[in-house]
Amino acid sequence: MAFLLDTNILLRSADPAHPMNPEAVEAVAALLDAGESVAIVPQNISEFWNVSTRPADKNGLGLTPAQVDSEVSRLETVLNLILDVPQIYREWRKLVVNHAIVGINVHDARLVAAMNAHGISHILTFNDKDFRRYQGITVMTPSDVIKAYS
Repeated sequence: MAFLLDTNILLRSADPAHPMNPEAVEAVAALLDAGESVAIVPQNISEFWNVSTRPADKNGLGLTPAQVDSEVSRLETVLNLILDVPQIYREWRKLVVNHAIVGINVHDARLVAAMNAHGISHILTFNDKDFRRYQGITVMTPSDVIKAYS
């Protein structure tokens, strides 16, 4: 199977002090240990950079650009970085219109568009309810993955 990681998985994995860190790290490790294809897309990196460099008192991680660059380089070696293709925009536009997506949920729709364009069947996320509206993908939380792969 192919899995796309939601950005919240990356953020929780990068923050050892966060209570969801152990579960995020364990779920990603379980997928990698099982030989599953685990991917990220440029949008993940952009969102990760945004939150990671935001001050901690503004709901960020408070990291420097150099620290985030180092973590992004590590992610690019451990995970499959799948680049954008023109089909993503067309698929995204179809999804936001068909599902009447508004506000911040357009970002989730773009991740699903990337999944559809690249034939990725599963997404690992803490926000499973945000992705349940989309047919044709399997939404799994870290606890789902840990149960299924342990």
